[in-house]
Amino acid sequence: MTKIKHKNSRRTQSLINLTLFVGILIFINILANARIGGRSFFTTLDLTEDQRFTLTQPTKRLLRNLDDVVYIKVLLDGEFPAGFKRLQTATRELLEDFRGISGYIEYEFDDPSKGTIEEINARREELSKDGVIPVSLRVKDNDQISVQLIYPYAQIFYKGRSMNVKLLGNEVPGMPQDVVLNNSVSLLEYHIANAIQKLQSPTKPVIAFTTGHGELSPIETADLEKTLRQFYETGRLRLDSLVSIPPDQLSVLVVAKPRAAFSEQDKFKIDQYVMNGGSVLWLIDKLNVDLDSLRGGEFFPQEYALNLDDLLFKYGIRIQPNLILDVRCSRIPLATGMLGNAPQFDYFRYPYHLTVSPTSNHALVKGLGLTNFLYASTIDTNVRTKTEVKKSVLLESSPNSRLQYIPLEMNFDFLKYDIDPTKFDKPGQPIAMLLEGRFPSLFENRVTEDLLSGLKQLNLEYKAESTPTRMVVVSDGDIAKNGINPEAQSYKPLGFNEFEQYQFANKDFLINILEYLVDANGVAEARGKEVKLRPLNTVRAQAEERKWQIINLGLPLVFLMAFGFIFNWIRRRRFA
Repeated sequence: MTKIKHKNSRRTQSLINLTLFVGILIFINILANARIGGRSFFTTLDLTEDQRFTLTQPTKRLLRNLDDVVYIKVLLDGEFPAGFKRLQTATRELLEDFRGISGYIEYEFDDPSKGTIEEINARREELSKDGVIPVSLRVKDNDQISVQLIYPYAQIFYKGRSMNVKLLGNEVPGMPQDVVLNNSVSLLEYHIANAIQKLQSPTKPVIAFTTGHGELSPIETADLEKTLRQFYETGRLRLDSLVSIPPDQLSVLVVAKPRAAFSEQDKFKIDQYVMNGGSVLWLIDKLNVDLDSLRGGEFFPQEYALNLDDLLFKYGIRIQPNLILDVRCSRIPLATGMLGNAPQFDYFRYPYHLTVSPTSNHALVKGLGLTNFLYASTIDTNVRTKTEVKKSVLLESSPNSRLQYIPLEMNFDFLKYDIDPTKFDKPGQPIAMLLEGRFPSLFENRVTEDLLSGLKQLNLEYKAESTPTRMVVVSDGDIAKNGINPEAQSYKPLGFNEFEQYQFANKDFLINILEYLVDANGVAEARGKEVKLRPLNTVRAQAEERKWQIINLGLPLVFLMAFGFIFNWIRRRRFA
């Protein structure tokens, strides 16, 4: 009788213990899904080497400041090859991380190729109108090759506004697809967070192009400005018509290929704009040379008299009066004969037209495709500044470069011969620089009353040192120039090389720069995330296939048998 009571008591205690255990699990589960003030009550631990599952602090701040639902539709549902499956999985995991920070994040995955033929065609036509262009992928199945259209896009909606975000980076000739996909995974957080930030902004930041010094005309920057106008206000700014440049009203000042001198008053206005925290994008041609100027035969390029050398030197850089030649270059057509009355053209590699691939690890050029520079010059960074200025090389020519200093004679005669790589013995030359920090004023100790009068009208004081700010210097003004059809007054996509029939990433590069200069919240920090690509050693995997099959199938069974033996041995000792 005593044994029966003891047995019942032990069963009751076991039932109580089980109930408590289940209750604790339910309570922990409730806490794990609870939110207080829109914040999740749980946390995560990222043990990966590259911290791929950890959001940057600016992105977290952005998500925590949301005050309405952000709905994200990802057009990546369905079955894909392994590479695109990884992009699909990474996007889903990222959005789950976003939702873990903010309860305002809602998302779904959709397949645009699902439904009847009429529904699919109508959906594809609608997406095409919104600029959502599919990627054509060749898929091999049972010795048959089929073409599959994939839409690597996310459509983001917030407070009645929307934006399409391309999740797949631009392909570069010669770059393996797995590298392109890996770069795309690395940039997922930035692309989606940047889009949310743009949709969240109540007003559009202003980006102004200077005019009055022979800069690129509105039609020559039309394609760039068209892309910018979706989220920025753009326009022209004539410096001699202003008393000063208001930094609180202008986010970025763009100086795009000036060809006439800046007055001291104009330089003073730019200088004080920088001293008050303004950002500048300098697109400067040092020498007066273009392809049309060489058509007439011999040509001797001259320096543009811009009167900007002392200003840029004060900020820490100097553009050299030279031209960079590079083995990696694009082609140009030249007439080589006549067929009847029609000239016959052949295409020749032209070392003055550089095709530049980013080698820097800076976030601004991460995942950037090839860019096309025309008659670029070297940027000398060995200039000491009074204040601390951080200088970062964004783009440079290849290690097989060559330099020509003026005076020099230019023509097309050398194209008759093959390019001799042994003559291209200079290392990579900087052609795009990022400057960050506190900049010294050019006008320190030499400010005249005439220059100060404009500031006095606005109750502003002269500053000899800037607040922390940044600027970018590019030694080619044509990088922002799109092709033009003068007769139709129409323009071509920026970066499109009609001789190569290839779309270079010039516009992507400039958009990255302008977004970085405008970004006050630091979301661009997410561009620096790097997800390391660890490809499988297929040769070793095939050689050791049987070994790993035995380990994967046999080892769990061994552990299971050992666990069963130990469990029964302990049970016998305890209850014998």
